Amino acid sequence: MGLDDKAKHQAQDTKGKAKEATGAATGNRGMKAKGRNDQNQAKAKEAGRHVKQAAKDTKDSFKS
Repeated sequence: MGLDDKAKHQAQDTKGKAKEATGAATGNRGMKAKGRNDQNQAKAKEAGRHVKQAAKDTKDSFKS
C-alpha cells in the first residue's frame, strides 16, 4: 500500500478517461460506459487505500 497503489489507481483513472473520450468521439456508448466504469473503480480503490492508511495511522498512534 502506498505510492505504488496510488500510481496504479491514477493510471486506471487516466485510462478510463481516455476510453470515455474515445467512446464519446466515436459514438460508441459501450466504450464510453467502460471508461466511466474504469474511473469509478479507480476512485473506489483509492478511497479504500485512504481508509486502510487511516486505520494504520490510528493503530500506530496507540502504539506510541
